[in-house]
Amino acid sequence: VQLQASGGGLVQFGGSLRLACKASGFNLDYYDIGWFRQAPDKEREGVSCHSASDGSTYYAAFVKGRFTTSRDNAKNTVYLEMNSLKPEDTAVYYCATDFAGPRCGSPWYRYDVWGQGTLVTVSS
Repeated sequence: VQLQASGGGLVQFGGSLRLACKASGFNLDYYDIGWFRQAPDKEREGVSCHSASDGSTYYAAFVKGRFTTSRDNAKNTVYLEMNSLKPEDTAVYYCATDFAGPRCGSPWYRYDVWGQGTLVTVSS
């Protein structure tokens, strides 16, 4: 049972990246999937959360309108499409889930299963 995040890299201000979070050993359809990020010397913060119960996606205010999540059920993968990137978006991005119950709206420490993180660097 694991999550594997990928797709990070170096991009210029205003550019785009698509991160992928692939699940192995379980079906993503049944669990909330959160995206988080952690910049150097900062707390981990929530970016978005896709709810398994109603299919809604919730976004942090600082990414609303720029980031979009989507899901490919055949690949058991959730994507985070990031547009209009800013230097302040530079961080390690993680996907996470928890098998104990719904987690959208919960802080990061309530999630038990984490991908390894993928680094996004936005140059000015």
